[in-house]
Amino acid sequence: MSSTFGDRIRMTIFGESHGPSIGIVLDGLPAGVPLDLAAIEKEMKRRAPGQSKLATPRKETDSFTLESGFFEGRTTGMALCARIENHNAHSKDYSLLKDVMRPGHGDYPGFVKFHGANDYRGGGSFSGRLTAPLVFAGAVAKQLLAKEGITVGAHIAAIAGIRDRAFDPCGESRETLLGLAANSLPVLDGSVRGPMADAITAARAEKDSVGGVIECMAIGVPVGLGEPYFDSVESRLSHALFSVPAVKAVAFGDGFALASMRGSEANDPMILRQDRVACTTNHNGGILGGISNGMPIVFRVAVKPTPSIGKTQHTVNVRTREETTLEVTGRHDPCVVPRAVPVIEAVTAWTLLDLYYLMKRG
Repeated sequence: MSSTFGDRIRMTIFGESHGPSIGIVLDGLPAGVPLDLAAIEKEMKRRAPGQSKLATPRKETDSFTLESGFFEGRTTGMALCARIENHNAHSKDYSLLKDVMRPGHGDYPGFVKFHGANDYRGGGSFSGRLTAPLVFAGAVAKQLLAKEGITVGAHIAAIAGIRDRAFDPCGESRETLLGLAANSLPVLDGSVRGPMADAITAARAEKDSVGGVIECMAIGVPVGLGEPYFDSVESRLSHALFSVPAVKAVAFGDGFALASMRGSEANDPMILRQDRVACTTNHNGGILGGISNGMPIVFRVAVKPTPSIGKTQHTVNVRTREETTLEVTGRHDPCVVPRAVPVIEAVTAWTLLDLYYLMKRG
């Protein structure tokens, strides 16, 4: 199992959903960097479960303990290790799932790959619970990126087909991007917040779930990030984004719409703004040749509906080798999209910071 990501700076996650704790080790951070722990705690609360009637009722504060790498308000240069205790796991809810595989989950391929030794409680290491450490890493990265004038923000572009307005591809203000974090349903057009909430509530009432789309933007990104071919900005971001459970598609700029355009439409005309080269459009999402071009980096990710649903589903018992049915019980999100927004921001921030260090120190 691969638990480490990054080049100049590396993150390693550990733990399982129903184990004693989960956490992360961040290696390669420079020494002497002041960290605002209160700001990190605020980011963690954005993702934490049990804070909204639209989310799982599992109560976890996602409070963290720093085990190393931090002293008197600054990083020490040693690996920064954060541990997050699990307090509210109901492991008995998953006893049946040792043998009966949940459709849409990693249960069956994980059972085969790890010869039945995987922790099946709450999905074990496949659980979205492991995104909490990712948010910690992203919160650290955001503080370091801010010193370089780089800001990352995201909003819910759609839930159950209900769409928010899109980001201005040529850039949103820093205040707009940061202000999105103030609401549990972060959208640009407040009029869609109610219909989105209603769609999630309706799905829960019907023992079902809904998915959606998250749009993310990074502004202030300098020209030159990315190491083509295999460490391009798109490939590195996609690598990180597809590591987030439930993400099934990533599209940069206009994405698939580019396939139906002519070159004259898809190209972004270049102009001079004082002493800086800029583009009048941003169909390519701020990336050309796999390298950032100075325009905002913009992309969208598709998040599938939560696979844990109360409806009767057909499945297989791997112990008896018989077909059976399953109604998933326990506490689950009828829509993971709202809580996934800070996770998408987090892996984006960490990846951009790693690429930034590669550019500056390489």
